[in-house]
Amino acid sequence: MLSEEQTSQIKQQLISQINSTFPEDKKQVAISQIEAMNSEQMENFLEQNNLIKTPNVFGAQAVSPASHQQCIFCSIADGKIHSYKIDENKDAVAVLEINPVSKGHIIIIPKKHISSKDKLPSSILTLAEKISKIIKSKLKPKKVEIVSSNAFGHEIMNVFPVYTDENINSERHQAKPEELELLKNLLTEKPKTPTIKKPKPKQEKAEKLWLKERIP
Repeated sequence: MLSEEQTSQIKQQLISQINSTFPEDKKQVAISQIEAMNSEQMENFLEQNNLIKTPNVFGAQAVSPASHQQCIFCSIADGKIHSYKIDENKDAVAVLEINPVSKGHIIIIPKKHISSKDKLPSSILTLAEKISKIIKSKLKPKKVEIVSSNAFGHEIMNVFPVYTDENINSERHQAKPEELELLKNLLTEKPKTPTIKKPKPKQEKAEKLWLKERIP
């Protein structure tokens, strides 16, 4: 397992690469994902992307710009990196953003590595619209925005509530695990079906039967 010092060093190397190679409008999302990883998630990420030569031996040259076999979003979609899943369909999974622009920010991740918006199947937008309705119902924002973005070459959809004037470029904060767990429970809670009590049928008073006395 990576130590905190090793994790911090590797994060700095990755962030440096992002700053030097990513388009300006895509840097923040990628950096926020890297910064939010703990030691175990970082180790898994390095191994899955062939960015580490020897397991559990991390030197200054451990991270290299090797071609990615699987990006962080593919790892989340595959369940290899822990996430707070809200819903999914055959083409995508919806999880809580760990560095949200607002409370309830959810990202829709295609299960296949899709690199451009025009290649997204319509079912992904369908899932985004379904998530939007859940957010409106449970969190009561002014409105919900659906915005696409791209990081690590993987196109995703952002679905986030607007309470004041939040937008996709708003300042982000790192959500605490307990906060995310509570949100997950709230957003995945199924509405209770009201039980309608049927009125009990009135029991008619049994009429007393009087039998005439038989005369022998």
